[in-house]
Amino acid sequence: MTEQHQSGVRVLAPRIEHHTEPLGIGESAPRLSWRVETAATGWRQQAYEIEAVTTDGAHLWTSGRIASPDSVLMPWPGPVLRSRDRVGVRVRVWPAGDETPSPWSEVTTAEAGLLEHQDWKASFISAREQTAAVLLRRDFAVRDGLVRARIYATACGVYELELNGERVGSDVLAPGWTSYHHRLRYQTYDVTGLLSSGLNALGGWLADGWWRGSLGWNRVAGRYGNRTALLAQLELTYADGTTELVVTDESWSAANGPITRASIYDGEHHDARLQPTDWTPVEQVDPEVGALVAPIGPPVRRIQDVAPVSVTRVDAETHLLDFGQNLPGRLRIRVSGPAGTTIGMRHAEVLENGRLSLRPLRTADAHDVYVLNGSGIEVWEPRFTYHGFRYAEITGWPGEINPGDVVAVVCHDDMTPAGEFDCSDPLVNRLHENVRWSMRGNFVSVPTDCPQRDERLGWTGDLQVFAPTAAFLYDSAGSIADWLADVDAETGPDGLVPLYVPHIETSFPQFHCAVWGDVTTVAPAVLLDRAGDAGPSVTGYETARAWVEGCRRLLDEHDVISDGPQLGDWLDPAAPPDRPGQARTDAYLVATAYLAHSARLLSRQARLIGKPDDASAYEHLADQVTAGFRREFLTSAGRCVSDTQTAYALAICFELVDGDEQRRHAGNRLAQLARDNAYRIGTGFAGTPLILDALSSSGHLDEAYRILLEKGCPSWLYPVTMGATTIWERWDSMLPDGSINPGDMTSFNHYALGAVADWLHRVVAGLAPAAPGYRTMSVRPQPGGGLTHASARHLTPYGPASVAWRRDGAVLHVDVTVPPGCEARVDLPGADLVTVGSGRHSFSRPFRAAEDDPVAPEPLPYRF
Repeated sequence: MTEQHQSGVRVLAPRIEHHTEPLGIGESAPRLSWRVETAATGWRQQAYEIEAVTTDGAHLWTSGRIASPDSVLMPWPGPVLRSRDRVGVRVRVWPAGDETPSPWSEVTTAEAGLLEHQDWKASFISAREQTAAVLLRRDFAVRDGLVRARIYATACGVYELELNGERVGSDVLAPGWTSYHHRLRYQTYDVTGLLSSGLNALGGWLADGWWRGSLGWNRVAGRYGNRTALLAQLELTYADGTTELVVTDESWSAANGPITRASIYDGEHHDARLQPTDWTPVEQVDPEVGALVAPIGPPVRRIQDVAPVSVTRVDAETHLLDFGQNLPGRLRIRVSGPAGTTIGMRHAEVLENGRLSLRPLRTADAHDVYVLNGSGIEVWEPRFTYHGFRYAEITGWPGEINPGDVVAVVCHDDMTPAGEFDCSDPLVNRLHENVRWSMRGNFVSVPTDCPQRDERLGWTGDLQVFAPTAAFLYDSAGSIADWLADVDAETGPDGLVPLYVPHIETSFPQFHCAVWGDVTTVAPAVLLDRAGDAGPSVTGYETARAWVEGCRRLLDEHDVISDGPQLGDWLDPAAPPDRPGQARTDAYLVATAYLAHSARLLSRQARLIGKPDDASAYEHLADQVTAGFRREFLTSAGRCVSDTQTAYALAICFELVDGDEQRRHAGNRLAQLARDNAYRIGTGFAGTPLILDALSSSGHLDEAYRILLEKGCPSWLYPVTMGATTIWERWDSMLPDGSINPGDMTSFNHYALGAVADWLHRVVAGLAPAAPGYRTMSVRPQPGGGLTHASARHLTPYGPASVAWRRDGAVLHVDVTVPPGCEARVDLPGADLVTVGSGRHSFSRPFRAAEDDPVAPEPLPYRF
């Protein structure tokens, strides 16, 4: 344990960039962050010092005392790291007004990966016979005196390595999916403990994955290449200072194994009776891949096991399992039976007429098969697939399925949980939990749209609207930043941002699409505000600028976008099932509003990175487009030509209305539309993240709560009343009679419409950032809707922050926790704004009783 300062200050071990395990990092000068724990109120840092030490604690260098109150993503103060360099770093701080430093923190050890192309001595190797999955191997000797062993590995396909029969690492579906022709991630593993003196064996499983697999709803295989390949470099370091390499080359052998099908969409077939035979030499290949890069974010891993809540035999051959939760992953079975017994496992999100509803999966088979070898108790889990499911049908099971025989293994990016929310309404709590599970289901290497059907693509619009929620629920900055690197790579010189990244050709045309391409300006701003990370704003600036310039070229003589394809307010609840883009809001109103918004964000981005001329130019562009929007889409009184919830939400939240009077009128009209629609939601992708903010910020908090708490379809709580455990793609993915929406695009796990959770955090609970990384917190709870209490807690880059309020009769009690080094602007109803420093603070104010809030009526029958 790190000892505490005499005033109770303890510095936690520093963090390297966004890595939770800084082994094989790709940054030669990684940024450092640290947190302070102290009970002192108003604590601030005035200076810090960073020391680097060797693995045995010997001093290497020190930054010296650096005067700064900052502790998030601070510049590396020493010599840059070279490939394989391993260094420990620790931090101490000086509190403001105290010249006695704190004790040193614990040491965090960072190790660089292979930073230069010439560090790679291995070659890509491929089996001569390309089957569903192959085994690769070679034997090698290890001398006495081994002190360190590292494997650097990647694949064209997906892979798992084994040393002497033991699994190497815990990654799932490595190396993940990137824009392979631009970037291919490699992994670094410490395998020192898996080796012994004498003969050893290194093996690898290799399958199609995203590289060669059949992807997209048009199911084209070989998107990146027609051959899978493995690249691995084992480096053995001995006590005498010598190093030996074991690399993939033509000395390796390949054989077919027991995996006879391995498909991301269709599932995995494994015949345990088959053993690898007929080992044949491999071929060296030169696949078309981009730079080999170390991961920025965490890998996909097994996160949790979920037992079924019920097992029902539906016929002589079939058991139906309900896991009680829609989740991403696969099954692990424990079974014994005669050799040749074939067990089939099908997966689906929902039931229809008591059986799996498979139609929403479209062409995805989602079918795993295991054939027993009859050796006794056999434990099996697929290696190279995952499914989105709550229910599974298992056929061919010998006897009954007993507790522990089958579990669902949840797989997604290994992100640290960061945010919590709770309130007095259990349905809202379930809604929030559904949002969390939808994020878990769709952060699987790429921030996807859905985890179950023949799609699972990194749609840019989904992440754009959901990024603030994602950044609150999990420490997702690394995952998002890694994906944004592919967005940068895939964006064309004309500013065309693909609708999904990594981009593969499908039947869907690509065009400058508002809401989707605006991820280039929105997501970097979110990572700055929520994680205190300016990196994506710097590295993604040219991408964001190209996007805005591309949209500028779409402007007509009236300074609005008025021509060309747009998705607009996609999935407006009034759109027909087979025409999801047929929204009530003018698509060009949406596109023009978003260009004004993105130009303003780009101006801020330019100012942040030291481009004042660009900042002025894009501020002018934002004003120009705003003026065009007002002329074309707003009356002088503030009425939108598209008299819809989305149109007013955009106009209000993007500050496109002209002055307080127009804002008041637009807010009043939006509130009237809400009342006229019986508080049913009337927004799609463009309006959903904004409508409650538009209402609450324009003086209509009660209407915002009425929409939030509405249970009739379409609404956020309607799916909850129908038993949903994730966020649906459509407001009515399941109809009130339990039947499935007839459209061929119906998923029960899409996080986009769950962007409402950000409003729960910021407005209901009242916790929001007011400066990058929550250095200044905004505490502004706005109770309503009959709620008697609400709270939010978030692990900010500076430490835990929280707001909790409760209503005791006509008194509002608010408790606030501010992390060390931060401050909070506390703005409570009926009170003057006050600023408080770090520590715990409690406030009480007169406020109306919960029972005096307007109460939502009982839901009307299903309607649009």
